[in-house]
Amino acid sequence: MKTKKDNKKVIYWLLTGCLLIFIMVVVGGITRLTHSGLSISNYKLISGTLPPTNETEWHEAFDLYKQYPEYQKLNNHFSLEDFKDIYFWEWLHRLIGRFIGIVFFIPFMYFLITKQLTKPTIKKSVILLCLGGFQGFLGWYMVKSGLVDNPDVSHYRLAAHLTTAFITFAYTFWVALDLMFPSQKSIHVSFRNLIRWGLALLLLQIIYGAFVAGLDAGFIHNHWPMMSEGKFMHETVYIEQSPIYKNFIEGKSGVQFVHRTLAYFVVLFIAIIWYKSRKMSLTKYQSFGINGLLIMVGIQFLLGVLTIIYHVPVWLGVTHQVGAFFLLSTMTFTLHRFSK
Repeated sequence: MKTKKDNKKVIYWLLTGCLLIFIMVVVGGITRLTHSGLSISNYKLISGTLPPTNETEWHEAFDLYKQYPEYQKLNNHFSLEDFKDIYFWEWLHRLIGRFIGIVFFIPFMYFLITKQLTKPTIKKSVILLCLGGFQGFLGWYMVKSGLVDNPDVSHYRLAAHLTTAFITFAYTFWVALDLMFPSQKSIHVSFRNLIRWGLALLLLQIIYGAFVAGLDAGFIHNHWPMMSEGKFMHETVYIEQSPIYKNFIEGKSGVQFVHRTLAYFVVLFIAIIWYKSRKMSLTKYQSFGINGLLIMVGIQFLLGVLTIIYHVPVWLGVTHQVGAFFLLSTMTFTLHRFSK
Protein backbone atom coordinates (compact mmCIF):
# COMPACT_ATOMS: atom_id res chain seq x y z
CA MET A 1 0.00 0.00 0.00
CA LYS A 2 1.37 3.38 -1.01
CA THR A 3 2.18 5.69 1.90
CA LYS A 4 0.45 9.06 1.84
CA LYS A 5 2.82 11.97 1.43
CA ASP A 6 3.04 14.77 4.03
CA ASN A 7 1.18 12.53 6.49
CA LYS A 8 0.62 12.91 10.23
CA LYS A 9 4.04 11.46 11.03
CA VAL A 10 5.65 14.34 9.14
CA ILE A 11 3.51 16.84 11.04
CA TYR A 12 4.46 15.26 14.39
CA TRP A 13 8.12 15.40 13.35
CA LEU A 14 7.90 19.12 12.63
CA LEU A 15 5.99 19.87 15.84
CA THR A 16 8.55 17.89 17.82
CA GLY A 17 11.20 20.11 16.28
CA CYS A 18 9.22 23.16 17.40
CA LEU A 19 9.07 21.82 20.96
CA LEU A 20 12.81 21.12 21.04
CA ILE A 21 13.66 24.59 19.73
CA PHE A 22 11.41 26.03 22.44
CA ILE A 23 13.25 24.02 25.11
CA MET A 24 16.60 25.12 23.71
CA VAL A 25 15.59 28.78 23.83
CA VAL A 26 14.51 28.37 27.47
CA VAL A 27 17.80 26.69 28.42
CA GLY A 28 19.66 29.33 26.40
CA GLY A 29 17.94 32.04 28.44
CA ILE A 30 18.96 30.37 31.69
CA THR A 31 22.49 29.98 30.35
CA ARG A 32 22.69 33.68 29.60
CA LEU A 33 21.13 34.89 32.85
CA THR A 34 23.38 32.64 34.95
CA HIS A 35 26.42 33.86 32.97
CA SER A 36 27.26 30.28 32.00
CA GLY A 37 27.79 30.74 28.27
CA LEU A 38 31.60 30.98 28.33
CA SER A 39 32.20 28.06 30.68
CA ILE A 40 33.08 25.70 27.80
CA SER A 41 35.72 27.48 25.77
CA ASN A 42 36.27 24.81 23.09
CA TYR A 43 33.92 22.97 20.78
CA LYS A 44 34.09 19.22 20.22
CA LEU A 45 31.15 18.00 18.16
CA ILE A 46 31.36 14.32 19.18
CA SER A 47 33.57 13.99 22.27
CA GLY A 48 31.98 17.10 23.81
CA THR A 49 28.63 15.35 24.03
CA LEU A 50 29.48 13.91 27.45
CA PRO A 51 30.50 16.14 30.36
CA PRO A 52 33.64 15.41 32.42
CA THR A 53 33.13 12.08 34.20
CA ASN A 54 35.86 12.14 36.84
CA GLU A 55 37.87 14.62 38.91
CA THR A 56 40.81 14.60 36.50
CA GLU A 57 38.61 15.60 33.57
CA TRP A 58 36.87 18.25 35.67
CA HIS A 59 40.21 19.80 36.64
CA GLU A 60 41.30 19.77 32.98
CA ALA A 61 38.11 21.58 31.96
CA PHE A 62 38.53 24.08 34.80
CA ASP A 63 42.18 24.71 33.88
CA LEU A 64 41.11 25.43 30.31
CA TYR A 65 38.48 27.89 31.59
CA LYS A 66 41.18 29.66 33.64
CA GLN A 67 43.04 30.56 30.44
CA TYR A 68 40.29 32.91 29.24
CA PRO A 69 39.20 36.46 30.19
CA GLU A 70 35.99 35.56 32.05
CA TYR A 71 37.90 33.68 34.75
CA GLN A 72 40.87 36.05 34.78
CA LYS A 73 38.82 39.27 35.01
CA LEU A 74 35.56 38.26 36.67
CA ASN A 75 35.53 34.80 38.19
CA ASN A 76 39.03 34.25 39.57
CA HIS A 77 37.41 33.56 42.95
CA PHE A 78 35.61 30.50 41.52
CA SER A 79 36.12 27.09 43.06
CA LEU A 80 35.71 23.88 41.07
CA GLU A 81 32.16 23.53 42.42
CA ASP A 82 31.29 27.03 41.20
CA PHE A 83 32.64 26.11 37.78
CA LYS A 84 30.56 22.93 37.67
CA ASP A 85 27.39 24.97 38.20
CA ILE A 86 27.93 27.20 35.17
CA TYR A 87 29.38 24.35 33.08
CA PHE A 88 26.14 22.38 33.42
CA TRP A 89 23.91 24.95 31.70
CA GLU A 90 26.22 25.52 28.73
CA TRP A 91 26.74 21.77 28.33
CA LEU A 92 22.97 21.16 28.41
CA HIS A 93 22.40 23.95 25.90
CA ARG A 94 24.88 22.40 23.47
CA LEU A 95 23.52 18.89 24.09
CA ILE A 96 20.01 19.98 23.13
CA GLY A 97 21.44 21.63 20.01
CA ARG A 98 23.06 18.33 18.99
CA PHE A 99 19.84 16.45 19.71
CA ILE A 100 17.82 18.88 17.57
CA GLY A 101 20.22 18.25 14.68
CA ILE A 102 19.67 14.50 14.98
CA VAL A 103 15.89 14.85 15.32
CA PHE A 104 15.73 16.99 12.18
CA PHE A 105 18.22 15.14 9.97
CA ILE A 106 17.53 11.42 10.57
CA PRO A 107 13.70 11.54 10.21
CA PHE A 108 14.12 13.84 7.18
CA MET A 109 16.33 11.25 5.47
CA TYR A 110 13.85 8.51 6.40
CA PHE A 111 10.88 10.44 5.01
CA LEU A 112 12.90 11.31 1.91
CA ILE A 113 13.98 7.72 1.20
CA THR A 114 10.48 6.34 1.83
CA LYS A 115 9.01 9.08 -0.39
CA GLN A 116 6.69 10.49 2.27
CA LEU A 117 7.41 14.13 1.40
CA THR A 118 6.08 16.22 -1.44
CA LYS A 119 8.53 18.38 -3.41
CA PRO A 120 7.43 21.64 -1.70
CA THR A 121 7.92 20.05 1.74
CA ILE A 122 11.35 18.72 0.72
CA LYS A 123 12.43 22.23 -0.28
CA LYS A 124 11.12 23.70 2.99
CA SER A 125 12.82 20.95 5.00
CA VAL A 126 16.15 21.68 3.33
CA ILE A 127 15.73 25.33 4.31
CA LEU A 128 15.06 24.19 7.89
CA LEU A 129 18.23 22.10 7.91
CA CYS A 130 20.22 25.07 6.63
CA LEU A 131 18.72 27.32 9.30
CA GLY A 132 19.62 24.77 11.96
CA GLY A 133 23.20 24.52 10.75
CA PHE A 134 23.49 28.29 10.58
CA GLN A 135 22.12 28.53 14.11
CA GLY A 136 24.84 26.18 15.36
CA PHE A 137 27.50 28.25 13.60
CA LEU A 138 26.17 31.45 15.17
CA GLY A 139 26.33 29.83 18.60
CA TRP A 140 30.04 29.09 18.14
CA TYR A 141 30.63 32.53 16.60
CA MET A 142 28.93 34.19 19.58
CA VAL A 143 30.96 32.28 22.19
CA LYS A 144 34.17 33.04 20.30
CA SER A 145 33.60 36.79 20.79
CA GLY A 146 33.88 36.39 24.57
CA LEU A 147 37.16 34.49 24.55
CA VAL A 148 39.52 37.22 23.35
CA ASP A 149 39.75 40.36 25.52
CA ASN A 150 36.28 41.20 26.78
CA PRO A 151 34.83 38.54 29.13
CA ASP A 152 31.40 38.82 27.55
CA VAL A 153 29.91 37.89 24.20
CA SER A 154 29.08 40.48 21.55
CA HIS A 155 25.47 41.58 21.95
CA TYR A 156 25.22 41.75 18.16
CA ARG A 157 26.20 38.09 17.85
CA LEU A 158 23.89 37.17 20.73
CA ALA A 159 21.01 38.93 18.94
CA ALA A 160 21.81 37.11 15.69
CA HIS A 161 21.93 33.76 17.53
CA LEU A 162 18.68 34.30 19.42
CA THR A 163 16.76 35.83 16.52
CA THR A 164 17.77 32.98 14.21
CA ALA A 165 16.44 30.52 16.80
CA PHE A 166 13.10 32.36 16.86
CA ILE A 167 12.96 32.50 13.06
CA THR A 168 13.83 28.80 12.77
CA PHE A 169 11.02 27.96 15.18
CA ALA A 170 8.53 30.21 13.35
CA TYR A 171 9.40 28.69 9.98
CA THR A 172 9.21 25.13 11.33
CA PHE A 173 5.79 25.94 12.80
CA TRP A 174 4.72 27.50 9.48
CA VAL A 175 5.69 24.36 7.53
CA ALA A 176 3.74 22.23 10.01
CA LEU A 177 0.72 24.52 9.61
CA ASP A 178 0.97 24.16 5.83
CA LEU A 179 0.47 20.42 6.27
CA MET A 180 -2.18 20.74 8.98
CA PHE A 181 -4.26 23.15 6.87
CA PRO A 182 -3.59 22.12 3.24
CA SER A 183 -6.77 23.75 1.92
CA GLN A 184 -6.97 27.47 2.53
CA LYS A 185 -7.65 30.67 0.65
CA SER A 186 -6.38 34.20 1.01
CA ILE A 187 -8.87 36.76 2.28
CA HIS A 188 -8.57 40.34 3.47
CA VAL A 189 -5.25 41.01 1.72
CA SER A 190 -4.76 44.42 3.35
CA PHE A 191 -5.42 42.91 6.78
CA ARG A 192 -2.91 40.12 6.09
CA ASN A 193 -0.31 42.77 5.25
CA LEU A 194 -1.10 44.53 8.52
CA ILE A 195 -0.29 41.31 10.39
CA ARG A 196 2.92 41.01 8.40
CA TRP A 197 3.99 44.46 9.60
CA GLY A 198 3.08 43.39 13.10
CA LEU A 199 5.34 40.35 12.75
CA ALA A 200 8.21 42.52 11.48
CA LEU A 201 7.78 44.88 14.45
CA LEU A 202 7.73 41.94 16.85
CA LEU A 203 10.98 40.55 15.37
CA LEU A 204 12.60 43.98 15.81
CA GLN A 205 11.48 43.95 19.43
CA ILE A 206 12.97 40.47 19.89
CA ILE A 207 16.28 41.74 18.48
CA TYR A 208 16.29 44.59 20.98
CA GLY A 209 15.39 42.17 23.75
CA ALA A 210 18.57 40.28 22.81
CA PHE A 211 20.50 43.58 22.88
CA VAL A 212 19.21 44.20 26.40
CA ALA A 213 20.27 40.70 27.45
CA GLY A 214 23.67 40.94 25.78
CA LEU A 215 24.49 44.28 27.39
CA ASP A 216 22.95 43.38 30.78
CA ALA A 217 20.88 46.52 30.27
CA GLY A 218 18.01 45.17 32.33
CA PHE A 219 19.99 45.76 35.53
CA ILE A 220 19.70 49.54 35.27
CA HIS A 221 16.71 51.91 35.31
CA ASN A 222 14.67 49.45 37.35
CA HIS A 223 11.60 51.66 37.49
CA TRP A 224 8.40 51.88 35.50
CA PRO A 225 6.90 53.76 33.71
CA MET A 226 9.70 56.34 33.97
CA MET A 227 13.41 55.71 33.51
CA SER A 228 15.76 57.33 36.01
CA GLU A 229 19.53 57.43 36.32
CA GLY A 230 20.76 54.01 37.42
CA LYS A 231 23.84 52.19 38.58
CA PHE A 232 25.39 49.10 37.03
CA MET A 233 28.20 47.39 38.89
CA HIS A 234 28.95 50.65 40.74
CA GLU A 235 29.44 52.48 37.46
CA THR A 236 27.33 55.56 36.68
CA VAL A 237 25.33 55.05 33.51
CA TYR A 238 25.40 57.94 31.08
CA ILE A 239 22.84 58.26 28.33
CA GLU A 240 24.95 60.56 26.13
CA GLN A 241 27.33 58.91 23.68
CA SER A 242 29.08 60.11 20.57
CA PRO A 243 28.05 59.62 17.85
CA ILE A 244 24.51 59.79 19.22
CA TYR A 245 23.13 56.81 17.30
CA LYS A 246 25.48 54.44 19.15
CA ASN A 247 23.54 55.13 22.32
CA PHE A 248 20.59 53.26 20.82
CA ILE A 249 22.49 50.18 19.64
CA GLU A 250 25.40 49.92 22.11
CA GLY A 251 24.51 52.01 25.16
CA LYS A 252 22.78 50.23 28.02
CA SER A 253 20.41 53.11 28.72
CA GLY A 254 19.62 53.76 25.06
CA VAL A 255 19.00 50.10 24.25
CA GLN A 256 16.67 49.70 27.21
CA PHE A 257 14.84 52.87 26.16
CA VAL A 258 14.28 51.53 22.62
CA HIS A 259 13.14 48.15 23.98
CA ARG A 260 10.64 49.85 26.28
CA THR A 261 9.38 52.14 23.52
CA LEU A 262 8.98 49.29 21.02
CA ALA A 263 6.91 47.42 23.62
CA TYR A 264 4.31 50.20 23.53
CA PHE A 265 4.24 50.09 19.72
CA VAL A 266 3.84 46.29 19.68
CA VAL A 267 0.90 46.55 22.09
CA LEU A 268 -0.65 49.36 20.05
CA PHE A 269 -0.18 47.53 16.76
CA ILE A 270 -1.78 44.33 18.04
CA ALA A 271 -4.63 46.35 19.55
CA ILE A 272 -5.23 47.88 16.11
CA ILE A 273 -5.21 44.42 14.51
CA TRP A 274 -7.75 43.21 17.07
CA TYR A 275 -9.96 46.30 16.62
CA LYS A 276 -10.00 46.04 12.82
CA SER A 277 -10.82 42.34 13.00
CA ARG A 278 -14.04 43.07 14.89
CA LYS A 279 -15.60 44.40 11.68
CA MET A 280 -14.70 41.29 9.68
CA SER A 281 -16.27 37.89 9.23
CA LEU A 282 -13.65 35.47 10.60
CA THR A 283 -13.23 31.73 10.71
CA LYS A 284 -12.89 29.97 14.06
CA TYR A 285 -9.10 29.72 13.76
CA GLN A 286 -8.71 33.31 12.62
CA SER A 287 -10.70 34.53 15.59
CA PHE A 288 -8.68 32.28 17.90
CA GLY A 289 -5.43 33.75 16.58
CA ILE A 290 -6.53 37.37 16.89
CA ASN A 291 -7.83 36.96 20.44
CA GLY A 292 -4.72 34.99 21.36
CA LEU A 293 -2.55 37.88 20.14
CA LEU A 294 -4.34 40.35 22.38
CA ILE A 295 -4.04 38.09 25.43
CA MET A 296 -0.38 37.19 24.84
CA VAL A 297 0.79 40.75 24.22
CA GLY A 298 -0.85 41.83 27.48
CA ILE A 299 0.86 39.03 29.40
CA GLN A 300 4.20 39.73 27.73
CA PHE A 301 4.02 43.46 28.47
CA LEU A 302 3.29 42.73 32.13
CA LEU A 303 6.20 40.27 32.30
CA GLY A 304 8.51 42.89 30.84
CA VAL A 305 7.49 45.47 33.46
CA LEU A 306 7.91 42.98 36.31
CA THR A 307 11.30 41.85 34.97
CA ILE A 308 12.58 45.44 35.08
CA ILE A 309 11.05 46.31 38.45
CA TYR A 310 12.42 43.18 40.16
CA HIS A 311 15.90 43.59 38.71
CA VAL A 312 15.82 40.61 36.32
CA PRO A 313 15.68 37.51 38.54
CA VAL A 314 16.58 34.44 36.50
CA TRP A 315 13.12 32.84 36.63
CA LEU A 316 11.39 36.06 35.58
CA GLY A 317 13.89 36.83 32.82
CA VAL A 318 13.39 33.35 31.38
CA THR A 319 9.60 33.66 31.70
CA HIS A 320 9.74 36.94 29.79
CA GLN A 321 11.71 35.24 27.02
CA VAL A 322 9.19 32.39 26.96
CA GLY A 323 6.43 35.00 26.64
CA ALA A 324 8.13 36.38 23.54
CA PHE A 325 8.24 32.85 22.16
CA PHE A 326 4.52 32.30 22.65
CA LEU A 327 3.70 35.74 21.25
CA LEU A 328 5.71 34.94 18.11
CA SER A 329 3.95 31.57 17.87
CA THR A 330 0.55 33.24 18.06
CA MET A 331 1.55 35.86 15.48
CA THR A 332 2.82 33.13 13.13
CA PHE A 333 -0.39 31.12 13.52
CA THR A 334 -2.56 34.20 12.94
CA LEU A 335 -0.65 35.25 9.83
CA HIS A 336 -0.88 31.73 8.47
CA ARG A 337 -4.66 31.75 8.88
CA PHE A 338 -4.84 34.86 6.69
CA SER A 339 -2.41 33.64 4.05
CA LYS A 340 -2.55 31.40 1.02
